[in-house]
Amino acid sequence: MEMLTFDAVVIGGGSAGYAAARALVAGGAAVAVVDSAPELGGLCILRGCMPTKALLHAAELRHALEEAKHWGIHPGEVQIDIAALFGRKAALIEQFASYRRGQLETGKFQLLRARASFVDAHTLQLSDGRQVRAGHIVLATGSKVARLPLPVLETIGCKTSDDLVDCANLPASLIVLGGGAVGLEFAQFYSRLGTRVSVIQRNPQILRDFDVDAAAEVEKAFRREGIEVFTGTRLLDARKSADQSEIFFDQVGSPGSARWLSAETVLHGMGRVPNLDGLNLSAAGVTCESGGIDTNARQQSSVDHIYAAGDCCGPYEIVHLAIQQGEVAAHNILKPSTPRSMDYRVLLSVVFTEPQAAQVGLTEKEAKRRGLAYVAASYPFNDHGKSMILGCREGLVKLIASRADGEILGATCVGPQGGELIHEIAVAMAKRMTVHEFVQVPHYHPTLAEIWTYPAEDLAAQLGA
Repeated sequence: MEMLTFDAVVIGGGSAGYAAARALVAGGAAVAVVDSAPELGGLCILRGCMPTKALLHAAELRHALEEAKHWGIHPGEVQIDIAALFGRKAALIEQFASYRRGQLETGKFQLLRARASFVDAHTLQLSDGRQVRAGHIVLATGSKVARLPLPVLETIGCKTSDDLVDCANLPASLIVLGGGAVGLEFAQFYSRLGTRVSVIQRNPQILRDFDVDAAAEVEKAFRREGIEVFTGTRLLDARKSADQSEIFFDQVGSPGSARWLSAETVLHGMGRVPNLDGLNLSAAGVTCESGGIDTNARQQSSVDHIYAAGDCCGPYEIVHLAIQQGEVAAHNILKPSTPRSMDYRVLLSVVFTEPQAAQVGLTEKEAKRRGLAYVAASYPFNDHGKSMILGCREGLVKLIASRADGEILGATCVGPQGGELIHEIAVAMAKRMTVHEFVQVPHYHPTLAEIWTYPAEDLAAQLGA
């Protein structure tokens, strides 16, 4: 049996894995990347961030044409060529994927197209019959769609986000199971192209990680656009009837609310879980008590020389963090005497609905949970000049600051270009600015960005000079 030996082996060639491999090679290590996926590129490029944002842009264009009537502009009936729409998406994704393939195939590391399984803490068995031995191993195997909560749901042919990004079909009706980022983005995409859409969310609010007031603004926008939203639900049953799939559910605390809802297509948008299939982690002594691979702030697993990065360990399924985790793991392998740790203080999150929902740092409910002494202030987009011109009817910005010294602890933005606007506060938080310092930053008028000055001035007044 052929045995290959390297300083480090990275399992997975997605965002986290490639970042780790690139950094390790730059540090002089002999590296192999093991990837068994049918296509190289990783979730973000092939089935996640990039294809969904491309599809959402198309839906935004269609919606903008419909909204043009408010300005006396009547473009006429809008025709949708769904095959061409998905063709444009596919062409864009191929550009991104081909670049990543080139990086993996021509990188200064050895690319092994095979599945890997631990034999022991330093040895991997590959599906092509070879074995690999390394001083350090980085696990970056990504995630997979979570199992459905009811076994009967498996029998009605639920689609996943992996299915829909490549499905050039426009169903007449759609039920979305789940009110998180994936479910809501697909819900609005299909709704804006003419599909009748219903969202069924288990949590009492959509976007459960956001503050209630922020999530409510997105829900209002959805309802205004004709999307049904059911929150606080409990899935009870499902069945297939002719060309329809039917979901039986009720709303907790609402007697008599049980009902059947039918649609041509059902989307399973209830999250993803770490992809640990076939790794035989127990042979290496790697623990997964958290559900994913347990890691410390240095990205080390329970075995000192084995690291993990990205969705397979969490705690967040966010690409820029996966890249950062891969780089931190690589640094700590190369330079253990000067270790680096992950810091999630300036944690960013963006949901690309319209309005976009974005947050950085602490939410108000998290500040309360931690028992922090804080002050908060918000301001609505529908009372702000530039956003009124753009026709904004929902949305808000919110700032949270320390009551003790005024340092900005977090912010939320639900509104136009929220994913862009939130970065202004991310920069302020990275430099640990106070609201008193932030209000001194000039903002051009009229711009969307100047809306941040209103809650900042409110907080500065609350806290005094």
